[in-house]
Amino acid sequence: MIRYTDAAGTIRAEQLQGFFVGWPKAASPEQHLAVLRGSHRAVMAVDDETDRVVGFVNMISDGVLTAYIPWLEVLPAYQDRGIGSELMRRILDGTGHLYSVDLLCEPSLQHYYERFGMRPVPGMSRLDRSALHG
Repeated sequence: MIRYTDAAGTIRAEQLQGFFVGWPKAASPEQHLAVLRGSHRAVMAVDDETDRVVGFVNMISDGVLTAYIPWLEVLPAYQDRGIGSELMRRILDGTGHLYSVDLLCEPSLQHYYERFGMRPVPGMSRLDRSALHG
């Protein structure tokens, strides 16, 4: 059974294995845990049988007008079960008062995020992969 939690303080680094599939350099489990704990909000999907985090989403926000969702990921073996959609629903819950909730994604994923009220807008980003320690 999949359990959803927003208590990042109860998650351990060893539960965060196998994420960042396809990244040239993945974040370490310790970095990943620090990101979840340092976020304004994070929601994790935990497989109760294995005690493993199988999906997560996090949000950075000023809590007043804006929020940014940097990461949503579900382990490949757990995809196509609605876990990502449930994580998005839970992270967006309570954001109706915000002026904007933003995220960046590949063009091929835009259709997925449109179901949550997102729409494509122009944007910019700077990536420094050397910041990843995995």
